[in-house]
Order: sequence, then C-alpha cells, then structure tokens
Amino acid sequence: MKMNYFFEILPGIASGLQMTLGVFFITIVGSVPLGILVSLALRSPYFSVRWLVNGYIWLMRGTPLLLQLIFFYYGLAMVGVSMTRFDAAAFAFIINYAAYLAEIFRGGLQAVPKGQFDAAQVLGLNKAQTFFKIILPQVIKIVVPSFGNEVVNLVKDTSLIYVIGLGDILRAGSIAASRDVSLVPYLIVGLMYLIMTGIVTVALRRSEKRLSIWR
Repeated sequence: MKMNYFFEILPGIASGLQMTLGVFFITIVGSVPLGILVSLALRSPYFSVRWLVNGYIWLMRGTPLLLQLIFFYYGLAMVGVSMTRFDAAAFAFIINYAAYLAEIFRGGLQAVPKGQFDAAQVLGLNKAQTFFKIILPQVIKIVVPSFGNEVVNLVKDTSLIYVIGLGDILRAGSIAASRDVSLVPYLIVGLMYLIMTGIVTVALRRSEKRLSIWR
C-alpha cells in the first residue's frame, strides 16, 4: 500500500470518524442520566410505573438495535413523524442503551446495603441528599466494570448507523473500498475501531483503579 493512497482516503474516513464520535458521545450523555432515572423508576412503589418501565426495557432489549434504527427513521416517516438521520440515530441509541444501563444501575442499587439508607435517615438527610451523596458514589464504583463493557459495545455498535445512510467511518470505508476495489479501507477502519476501543478500555480501567480507593 502506497502512502499517497492512505492520505487520499484519509479525509473521507476522518469525516466519518467525526460522525461516529458524535453518535458515541451524545449516546453517553443522553443514556446515562436516562438509565439512572429508569433504574429508580424500577424501584417505584407504584405497580403501573414498574410495569411500564419493565415493558420499555423488555422492548428495547428484546429487539435488535438495527431494527430500532430503521423504525425510527423510516417507519415513523411513514406516519408523518420525520426526523433527520442523525436525530433518529441519536434517539434510537439513547433509548436503547438507557434500557441496558438501567439494568446495570438497578443491580448497583440492589448491591448497596439497606443500612446505608437507614443511616442516611438517622443523619437527617433527605432523599436527594441520600442518593447523590451516599448511594450514587457507591453505585458508580459497583457498576464500572459492567458499564465499561457497554461503552465498548457502543463504540462498535455505532457502525449500525450506516443502515440509515449516515456517513460514519464504516460507510466512508465502504465507499472507498467499492470505488477502489480494495480491502485496505476496511483494514484502516478496523484499525481505527481497535484504537477507539483501546482508548475507552484504558480510560475505564484507570477510572476503576481510582474508584477502588473508595471504602
């Protein structure tokens, strides 16, 4: 492979990388707080709330993300609800990953000893103070490994936005590969995915080590 070929296809792949990273970061920003809210709703004393939330989680986890992307972009447009490709991708990814993260956060909440809640009441803390100052820090420490797995999966799942025509890194590589009848663009794209997952893995491991000092 000549270096000039690499530099020839690099701008297209770099543009696709921006789209991939955009979907990745907006999914993290949107799905984490939504996942926390859903996990709290799962502990609601009201059966109807728990039933609705469990139904949402069942639907999101029981159907492929690829199908959800197609539904939100093409399906909703058929009934008059139009979204841009990016908005449809962001919405599908956020609500899908929020469902998975909600289960992770629920497990973290269940792992916190009930005595922590009782101690907070004795100290006179209200529910919000108890959650943010005592419970949430412990939950974060507990869920980091499982959360990390989901984040790594998210890096790879961003390739699915190709199905609704978004110009992500995989689409850019596919265009170059088809045009030049070469597998080299795919190899470059694969290498970039490896680099991204490697960076995420290292960052999460460092975070896990720092959180391990919490007692």
